[in-house]
Amino acid sequence: MSKCECKLDVDLGERSYPIYIGAGIYADADYYREHVGGSQVMIVTNETIAPLYLDETAEALSGYEVKSCVLPDGEEYKTLDVLNRIYTALLKGRFSRRSTLIALGGGVIGDMTGFAAATYQRGVDFIQVPTTLLSQVDSSVGGKTGVNHLMGKNMIGAFYQPRLVLADTSTLNTLDDRQLSSGLAEVIKYGLIIDAEFFTWLEKNMDALLARDPVALAYAIQRSCRCKADVVEADEKESGQRALLNLGHTFGHAIETGMGYGEWLHGEAVATGMCMAADMSRRQGWLSAQSCDRIYRLIEQARLPIVPPKALTSERFIELMAVDKKVVDGRLRLVLLKEIGSSLVTDEFEMHNLTETLSQYGS
Repeated sequence: MSKCECKLDVDLGERSYPIYIGAGIYADADYYREHVGGSQVMIVTNETIAPLYLDETAEALSGYEVKSCVLPDGEEYKTLDVLNRIYTALLKGRFSRRSTLIALGGGVIGDMTGFAAATYQRGVDFIQVPTTLLSQVDSSVGGKTGVNHLMGKNMIGAFYQPRLVLADTSTLNTLDDRQLSSGLAEVIKYGLIIDAEFFTWLEKNMDALLARDPVALAYAIQRSCRCKADVVEADEKESGQRALLNLGHTFGHAIETGMGYGEWLHGEAVATGMCMAADMSRRQGWLSAQSCDRIYRLIEQARLPIVPPKALTSERFIELMAVDKKVVDGRLRLVLLKEIGSSLVTDEFEMHNLTETLSQYGS
């Protein structure tokens, strides 16, 4: 087997699965063998990733009946219409209920492939092979799958766990700088919500991460995946604690939806959303001004935006946030910070603090 630098387990009983982190592992047949039950494999990827990694992935699966479905690349294609191409490829190939889908790509490919697996013939197995930092530290772990709607991000989907996650650090060598920074937003998130020690480590090692130091990246991926696995194990379907993983996402999803999918990368929108959540937490009297400054500095150091686009007014933010999945019984729930490394999900905030935050950042 190729070198695996770290193996983690997501303990969910019968739905448990391993996460392997290392270089060159995506093309190693040994990692796939025990997780592919039938003889048919459909690799779902996109036009950017296919020329880079599709052939070697298919070669690692020689001995199976392997077909591929190549989708257009971009958040704007995370739709039901494009999802239907996966179903069509499966039906044309006469794939059975013992098939395995492999998501080879970033978060969009992972979410769409997972949703196709959850719904094709009422459920087939799938494997995550994330090729971006964001997907390696976040979207490939935890079983959230789905597509976007014009009115809201990820509003159509299912909880459906993969059989295996292969986070290959060598794929980050072909990731552009903007996408790398986008992934760092989700890494920073873990330090903010539950791991203050990790946040401090990030302050000291951000330059190494931006320089793609392999040791620093492997450590950040490992620590992030462990944080997420711990939260998912405690609350698989987001009835409580798992909602903490949405820090910055309510604001961020509003940015993505309001600007049009693909204009802002997910991590860029989440980074700005975390700054807005920090500002609101300060207004609530929970987060110190010093901690806010540390958050802003680290996000800027990661080459991420800290203010939303001026095109979104306060009124438009409120309108978009009203259709967020975290609205329960008509009340908006937000993830806010008590301190770096300590967070809470609450609908018991002062509405004027939200209004003031939106007014400060909006136009």
